[in-house]
Amino acid sequence: MSQWNRAAKDGFAADRDGGFNGSRCLGYLNELCKLGPRQSGTPAMSLQQAKLQKHFESLGATVQFQRFTARQKSREQPVDMANLIVTWHPDRPRRVILCSHYDTRPIADQEPDRRKWQEPFVSANDGTSGVALLMELGHAMKTLPAQLGVDFVLFDGEEYIFDPRPDADKYFLGSEHFARKYQQDRPPYRYVAAVLLDMIAGKDAHFPIEQNSWFNAAPVVQEVWQIAAQRKCTAFQNALGSDVRDDHLALNKAGIPAIDIIDFNYPHWHRLSDVPSQCSEETLTQVARVLRGWLELVR
Repeated sequence: MSQWNRAAKDGFAADRDGGFNGSRCLGYLNELCKLGPRQSGTPAMSLQQAKLQKHFESLGATVQFQRFTARQKSREQPVDMANLIVTWHPDRPRRVILCSHYDTRPIADQEPDRRKWQEPFVSANDGTSGVALLMELGHAMKTLPAQLGVDFVLFDGEEYIFDPRPDADKYFLGSEHFARKYQQDRPPYRYVAAVLLDMIAGKDAHFPIEQNSWFNAAPVVQEVWQIAAQRKCTAFQNALGSDVRDDHLALNKAGIPAIDIIDFNYPHWHRLSDVPSQCSEETLTQVARVLRGWLELVR
């Protein structure tokens, strides 16, 4: 039996949520959505950044902004963006990443009526649920019995899309910048794994194994889905799902084994109906239980 499997077998004797407060997590989600759309480079994004910095620093983390400028194909002017990096146990050279994007999409391009594309929408599950979960998980990080250092990384510019046609505007501006800096700077620490959170709060959500995650980081998939099975988190399905282009691709290209937990069948994806009432405390709690178990056992 491997060291990880032995730890998993011993650790699951106490199946617990670790103090995760699903109601408070939904409260964070609602607070962020009340800021309105949080597109890259807007005042609402700045308000969100200030709120998140204050929140995580109050819990004892170190917060830094990885600032950069990006130019979208359909825009005349470049825009200032910033990935937000929340660091726990900075002295540990072996580290893992929990990440999500925190910008919201400028257009609701899945609305059947194109006249509605330009109406503001808050992306409660798509652009907010992963952030809210990390805000809540932050309450447990100082005392979590993890062996490795942990960074929460919130990517900017994942949804900065005004022209959704193929080969038009570019996705994943923040994660590609983060991955490029990691390769160029060669920091004194090493990321051994990453878990991306995307649309993880929908009602009756299902998380099959995303194909790129399996092909690029199968050992991490096995660890996470084993924990889900042991903890009876039934939203996690032990079957291959869709092939999804997402922020984890840039991390894998940079040598960081990264997987994507995503409900790609969320019916309100890129629609005005992606609002807090479509999100579920139960789903968030299942994801949190799995992540906490993984952080406690990963080596």
